[in-house]
Amino acid sequence: MTRLFSPGADPEPATRGGTFEAVEPATGHRLATVGLADARDIDDAVRAAGTAQPGWAGRRPTERAAVLRTAARLLERHRDEFAEWLVREGGAVRAKAAFEIDSALDELWVAAGLPTQPTGHLQPSVVGGQSISRRVPLGVVGVIAPWNFPLVLSLRAVAPALALGNAVVLKPDVHTAVAGGLLVARLFAAAGLPDGVLHVLPGDAVPGAALAEHPDVAAIAFTGSTAVGRQIGAAAGRDLKRALLELGGNNALIVLDDADLDAAASAGAWASFLHQGQICMAAGRHIVHESVFEEYVGRLVARAEKLTVGDPWAADVSLGPLINARQRDRVAGLLADAVTGGARVRTGGTAEGLFFKPTVLTGVSAAMPVFTEEIFGPVAPVVAVRDDDEAVAVANATPYGLVAAVQTGSAARGLAIADRLRTGIVHVNDQTVNDDAFVSFGGWGASGNGARYGAQHSADEFTRWQWLTVKDSAPAFPF
Repeated sequence: MTRLFSPGADPEPATRGGTFEAVEPATGHRLATVGLADARDIDDAVRAAGTAQPGWAGRRPTERAAVLRTAARLLERHRDEFAEWLVREGGAVRAKAAFEIDSALDELWVAAGLPTQPTGHLQPSVVGGQSISRRVPLGVVGVIAPWNFPLVLSLRAVAPALALGNAVVLKPDVHTAVAGGLLVARLFAAAGLPDGVLHVLPGDAVPGAALAEHPDVAAIAFTGSTAVGRQIGAAAGRDLKRALLELGGNNALIVLDDADLDAAASAGAWASFLHQGQICMAAGRHIVHESVFEEYVGRLVARAEKLTVGDPWAADVSLGPLINARQRDRVAGLLADAVTGGARVRTGGTAEGLFFKPTVLTGVSAAMPVFTEEIFGPVAPVVAVRDDDEAVAVANATPYGLVAAVQTGSAARGLAIADRLRTGIVHVNDQTVNDDAFVSFGGWGASGNGARYGAQHSADEFTRWQWLTVKDSAPAFPF
């Protein structure tokens, strides 16, 4: 059985929150039994992290940077082990696992550069002394990570938080407790991170809520659904703590009448079907000029029908399984509701076990849940619009605001549309699923509370400013 990782907690927890069977979604085979945390474990871990944090923050910046660099080298050395868990535990195809490991390496290398960056400003002098504004660590940071990109979405917060002198309590999703949590713990332990600075506690909503509400957690970084994100944000707001919320998306891929349709269909297939559509940045709405609608749909269908679906550990396939039966049933329900309402399945639309065929759907109305909600499955709803203005209006007709993409033969035309889209990220002549460790990343509206990750943004989020004055001698005052 895989135990919780919480060095320095007293006592080190075992299974107070019960256990969870880590199951390979492609086969149903049990991979491990994972011990789960409860609220008491969270409290123990936060207290132990608070004890360990000052010593870690007091290390020389170069020492903290060295731990991050060593972790990156170890991940590169053991990438096959990480890839196996991403494929077997998370249902990723091998190419997706390789991509995720590369992204995780970027996160570690970028985080390793943070400790040695300038930490403040020398302000105009006070009489007989100095006035300084400086960054200081937050203290204990809570991280709640999802199952779809478990490794990189854990490290995206864990790595910069540690690099900047914080201690971290990580709660990975139970479905990927190994790939997104326990392997991360092993990685940093082997890299020389002191005991007590990182705690990994898999669990369900109960320990998640305990982490978000704990008074000694200075910030909570959450990646997941909008509904849960609102609860996390409310809990953080009551304690006036910082909340980094990267939430759901219902992202638009706009195809204009001057686009290269073969390139657009390639982008559309990738954006909707990569990792079975289980990505917050997936294209959930294809918005296409009516003059090229049928041609685009035909090309998208042709690409979908060439994609293979199967066990990603046993074969080189394009799509693996959905994460569990509940997710499969949700996708099937959205699709069935759309068909009942008059939508037409152009290809796909069926599942065998957890393997859902890539699906292209037309005849979709803007009122259908398949068009208004985040699907998180390999379904591409396509709608026709008359012109650029209608394309923008349809793209913006959602509470979500994570990412959008525009396919066009004119970069200037694409930029003009990008200026009108209400999303935190826009890509012209690309698809929606893009992320880099060194750029601003974050959504608007129901997709989150702004750019929270990426190099300098991570420094802003995982430190706080302190004004410090130092005088040569204490002055006298008139009172």
